[in-house]
Amino acid sequence: MSVNLYDFDKTIYSGDSTADFFLFCLRRYPRIVLTIPQFFISCLRYLGGGRSKERMKESFYRFLLYVPDVPGMVRLFWERNEGKIQPWYLNQKKRTDIIISASPRFLLGPVCDRLSVTLIASEVDAQTGRYSGKNCFGEEKARRLLAMNAELQVESFYSDSKSDLPLAKLAEKAFIVRKGCIYKWERSLAAKEPQKPLRGINT
Repeated sequence: MSVNLYDFDKTIYSGDSTADFFLFCLRRYPRIVLTIPQFFISCLRYLGGGRSKERMKESFYRFLLYVPDVPGMVRLFWERNEGKIQPWYLNQKKRTDIIISASPRFLLGPVCDRLSVTLIASEVDAQTGRYSGKNCFGEEKARRLLAMNAELQVESFYSDSKSDLPLAKLAEKAFIVRKGCIYKWERSLAAKEPQKPLRGINT
């Protein structure tokens, strides 16, 4: 089976959906601000090697404890933010597409259902912010994809980040996305400045 594979944040979505959802909730539940100091401390511990990425991100997701109806907030969030899905993606979307992201499933699941595409994402409890399994990032993305179906043939892969190189290596063609413009992966990473994009924001 041949598929196209896409990162989500800053690739087909204009921005970082998790950060956007945090700010969306913060405006409605200001007490969320109480979680920020502990998150900064957790970041310092992570940078110092004393905490895993999962534990650090769980500290961030503690803000969910102040959101009384997370599924309802997610629905409302996408009613307001689904328009940030890039037009170029909507123009080429296929039902066989796979979206793979480090963002949590509880956040991306509803919009991927509306797009009728498959999602691979970090498994985070929407009530507690606790991870089950590893953060879906870097090599873990490739591991999850192959665990789902080792026989998949990835025709094209799109991402904004060099950390997704393990997935780019699995694809026949790979593209880097920067500010809505699409470049061939190898050319854009080798050059100090991006070369002429294959497609722009409005295509």
